[in-house]
Amino acid sequence: MQQIVGQLLFGGQPDLHVHEMSPWLDLRAPPAAVKLEMLAAQTHRRFIKTHLPVDALAFTPQAKYLYIARDGRDVLWSLYNHHVSANDMWYRIINDTPGLQGPRLDRPNPSIRQYFLEWLDFDGYPFWSFWDNVSSWWAIRDLPNVKIMHFEDLRRDLAGEMRALAAFLGIAVDETLFPAQVEHCTFAWMKAHAADAAPLGGAMWDGGAESFINKGVNGRWRDVLTEADCARYEEKALAKLGADCAAWLTSGAGA
Repeated sequence: MQQIVGQLLFGGQPDLHVHEMSPWLDLRAPPAAVKLEMLAAQTHRRFIKTHLPVDALAFTPQAKYLYIARDGRDVLWSLYNHHVSANDMWYRIINDTPGLQGPRLDRPNPSIRQYFLEWLDFDGYPFWSFWDNVSSWWAIRDLPNVKIMHFEDLRRDLAGEMRALAAFLGIAVDETLFPAQVEHCTFAWMKAHAADAAPLGGAMWDGGAESFINKGVNGRWRDVLTEADCARYEEKALAKLGADCAAWLTSGAGA
């Protein structure tokens, strides 16, 4: 999503360092003062990353909010890759910078299925509440300055979703530049230019940025989780999100 917004704002430039242009403000490193100073110096239209639920934000009608969602099982598979590939630098940043809340983060369970079951049983463990995050944004999806999008819809029709997003942001599509903008947002392009997108150019992961930009597909959990595991996930999704949101989260279309 950061890559898409960057491409729409900057006319398809091939060498945008979006991880520098679009800081993750709720991450404790670098310190907030450093990031705020950097933002204050920007002269372009700002686009900021967050993983926060709505009630943890200073929500304002002056900003536009994009929320990108994905089936929780796919989220977990991606999250596990980031966690298991993390190197000592990542753990130092997570555990040893000021402001740590809660216990220090340990290396993950080597079994991805067990990692999933712990995540499901303890509501997003070892990170943040998944269900509260999704439901908070779903609840305000009809506000004029909020747009929720789904990973699978982007996979199905990247160009169409980018046009819809440009309209939401009030960005005129230049048809001479648009094919390049779309190309620069494909998984293949981002994998080949991963250092431009990954935080710190991928320095925090074994294998570098190419490890951070990993697979870009959904459904890998189908070869690992049992029918009972999936039934537990789907029951919890229904209970936590309601039927409409749970159905949308599974496949995206029709939100």
